[in-house]
Amino acid sequence: MTDSAAGTAAPSVGSWDPVVLWSKPEAERAGTPLLVLFHGYMADEADLMGLTDHLPQEFTVASVRAPAPADSGFSWFPLAREDGYAVERVVETVTAVGAWLDTVRGVHSSVSLLGFSQGMGVATSLLRHRPADFACVVGLSGFTVPSEGHAFFRDDEAAASPAPFFWGRDQEDQVITPEMVELTHAWLVKHTALTKILYSNMFHSISERELGHVREFLSMTVLGRR
Repeated sequence: MTDSAAGTAAPSVGSWDPVVLWSKPEAERAGTPLLVLFHGYMADEADLMGLTDHLPQEFTVASVRAPAPADSGFSWFPLAREDGYAVERVVETVTAVGAWLDTVRGVHSSVSLLGFSQGMGVATSLLRHRPADFACVVGLSGFTVPSEGHAFFRDDEAAASPAPFFWGRDQEDQVITPEMVELTHAWLVKHTALTKILYSNMFHSISERELGHVREFLSMTVLGRR
């Protein structure tokens, strides 16, 4: 589960009907807590489904495909270094994801988010736009986007009622730049109830040790287990 760094076109999400993989059949989802997975850059909805076996089985897991083709996979929005990047591209995608979430969340007891790499940018942006909507958020080897003062990001509301947030990363991650790590750390400390854990020899990926901590975090935060 890694990202690489090639170019991608800006997503077109005006009529987006996402491809979603579910861990449970529809008849078994009612009343369960929902965990939505957002994959990394140039991956797809299948990339993170292997995490399901490591997570609490009480959850219904939904893994969503990003809207824009990017080489052999998909992208949520252009990379910051690309000409097509703008905060409006992030807002467009996150708005579409939120609209899809509204069609499925009603049957679930709660909604939590998990994003890897660029998918963490989606998860944190959803939290920033709708701070009261999520039981918790998990961010793995990723980042939060610069808001550039856009009104879409309701950071004051997030800070007023900080959501539980798990952030795992390796200091030797060569994909997320130090500037983005610094921005992300500053935002999370100020706006969330943060659990931060550093891992060695993981680089830009997800480790089994980290997944054990994620399982504990979800169990305590959402299921009330100690």
